[in-house]
Amino acid sequence: MYIYGKRYTMNITEIKIFPVSSAGRLKAYATIVFENSFIVRDLKIIEGHKGLFVSMPSRKKKDGTFRDIVHPLNTEMRQMIESSIIAEYNKVITEGGFTPVGEDY
Repeated sequence: MYIYGKRYTMNITEIKIFPVSSAGRLKAYATIVFENSFIVRDLKIIEGHKGLFVSMPSRKKKDGTFRDIVHPLNTEMRQMIESSIIAEYNKVITEGGFTPVGEDY
């Protein structure tokens, strides 16, 4: 990103994973913090046909469809967010010591 002609990169400074106790496709919720200044909650880690992926927070519209509340604007940012969250999820699951939350956490 460019601000006043200077390139600026946004770094992820914190990721928290909240595994869920259900046996369904939803594996965990995640919270991500950028630059110790901007937080995004309620990202979902889902088991898809091709492996894990991250679903952005969304809101149900009156017509029954869902619309993302926040989302990356390019592929590179989406890949950075997804790979960082999935890596942290795998670390949390491997290390154990967590208390799973319900799907309605």
